[in-house]
Amino acid sequence: MFKILLVEDDKSLFKEIQERLSQWSYSVTGIDDFSNVLESFAKIKPDLVIIDIQLPKYDGFYWCRMIRSHSSVPIIFLSSRDHPTDMVMSMQLGADDYIQKPFHFDVLIAKIQATLRRAYDYNTEKIELKSWCGSTVDYEANTISNHAGSIELSRNEMLILKQLIESKNKIVSREQLMERLWNDKQFISDNTLTVNVNRLRKRLEEIGLGNYIETKVGQGYIAKEEAKS
Repeated sequence: MFKILLVEDDKSLFKEIQERLSQWSYSVTGIDDFSNVLESFAKIKPDLVIIDIQLPKYDGFYWCRMIRSHSSVPIIFLSSRDHPTDMVMSMQLGADDYIQKPFHFDVLIAKIQATLRRAYDYNTEKIELKSWCGSTVDYEANTISNHAGSIELSRNEMLILKQLIESKNKIVSREQLMERLWNDKQFISDNTLTVNVNRLRKRLEEIGLGNYIETKVGQGYIAKEEAKS
């Protein structure tokens, strides 16, 4: 049974989500002290975190940042705020998905299932290591290393990189990447993919590989194969 930490201060909504998810055999735990979410996270050790943006004491962005500094556990945001910058901010902080309130529970369930599948089924693959541009990519550990150092990527960043490396020197369409990442792409803003790719590039820049992911306007993205000289 997957454990879900639901960080939601609306008690009626929390109870409704908890009851609905229990019907799908998910164990849902809430927060008693909203000034100490990280302590509850460490104690519960959830498989997935669902978090509202507007919370008492500190907002959801703060707690997402704190959780990400300790763990790569999947995080889904819930919010009644509809400004595009909120979704962009959530993705920049490493969230896996964003759901706007009010939402249909079928959509919530689908996104939870897809997120858990990406996070845990993905890491059972047999092939773990890949060489790319003079670097070693570890799909299981979500790391990429070379002479300049080593970086750890989020699951979405690694999934994007993996898809591009599998088709290196060939264009991968935005539609292909969105389907690989979210499965239910009809609920995903096109800008969400752009944010994730930009985050990946910034991380790759840290080890000198930022220029090896190219944008093909109107087509998609391409990973160059040649190694740095």
